[in-house]
Amino acid sequence: MNILHAIGNTSLVRLRNVVPPGCAAVYAKLEWENPTGSMKDRMARAVISRAEEDGRLKPGDTVVEYTGGSTGASLALVCAAKGYRIHIVSSDAFSREKLDHMAALGAELTLVPSEGGLTTKKLILDMIETARELSKEPRTYWTDQLNNHDSIAGYHVLGEEIWAQTNGRIDAFVHCVGTAASLRGVATVLKQRDPRISIAAVEPAESSVLLGGSPGPHKIEGVGIGYTPPLWEPALVDDILPVATNEAKDMARRLAREEALFAGTSSGANVAAAIRIARRLGPDAAVVTLMADSGLKYVSTDVYRRT
Repeated sequence: MNILHAIGNTSLVRLRNVVPPGCAAVYAKLEWENPTGSMKDRMARAVISRAEEDGRLKPGDTVVEYTGGSTGASLALVCAAKGYRIHIVSSDAFSREKLDHMAALGAELTLVPSEGGLTTKKLILDMIETARELSKEPRTYWTDQLNNHDSIAGYHVLGEEIWAQTNGRIDAFVHCVGTAASLRGVATVLKQRDPRISIAAVEPAESSVLLGGSPGPHKIEGVGIGYTPPLWEPALVDDILPVATNEAKDMARRLAREEALFAGTSSGANVAAAIRIARRLGPDAAVVTLMADSGLKYVSTDVYRRT
C-alpha cells in the first residue's frame, strides 16, 4: 500500500441548509478527501499509470503539463510517489496555495503571466504553447490533459462510486467543465447504468462558450477555458448551465458557513447549478454534484481572504 491507494472512495453527503424547500435532495461528493484535496488525483493516477503500461513514460523521464493548479498538484503527487521528475506550466492567475503545493511535492514551475489574474482563452493557449516547447526536450512525457483520453477513464470509478452510494437512486448529475474529462467519465458510467439520468454541464457565465457565447475573463479557477475542450462529448449532456463568478464565490462562502463544507469556487458553481436543477425536478428527485476541491486551496484569494 502507498499514498496512491488513498485515492477515491470519497464520502457523499446531503446538503441540508443551502437547498431551498420544495427542491430535490442535493448530494455532494467530497472529492477533497483525496490526498491532494482534489478530484484531479483520480485522473493523475490514470494518465501516469496508463503511460507507464504502454511505454510512453519510462523510468528517468520527466513529466510536463500545463495546469491551473489542482491537476499539477495531483500529477506532482503521483510523480513523487513513483519517482518521476515533473515540470509544471502554470500562472499567477491561480492561487498561491496551488502553486506552493505543486512546488512542495517537487514540481519545477514555469509561470505564464495573466491579464490581471484572470483566466482567459489567451492565457490557456499561452500555457499550452509553453508546455509544448518543454515537451520537445528529450526524455519528456507531456500528459496534455486537454487532449488525453486516459484522463476520462480516471473518472469511471467516480461514476461507479456515485451509483453505489445512491443505491442507483439518482436523477441528475451536475458538474463544471474544464477539460470535460471528469464530466464525461462520470456521465458515461451513469448513462450506462440508467439512460434516464440527466447530465448537466456547468460553465462560467462570463465565458459561456458551450452555449454559443463569446469567451471572456472569469475567476472560477480550473474551469471555463474559453473554447470547447477537445474531450467535450455533447451527446452525453442534457443541459448546460452558466454560473457567474460572483454567484460561485457566494455559494462557496455559504457552503462553509451553512453546511460546514469548505470548498473551492468551482464547487460553489456546482452547487448553485445543482440547486437550479433540484428546483426543476422537485422534492421526489435526487441530484448529485461534486465538491471538486478544498477551500484550503483558496484561503489567500478573495473567496475567503479577510480584508
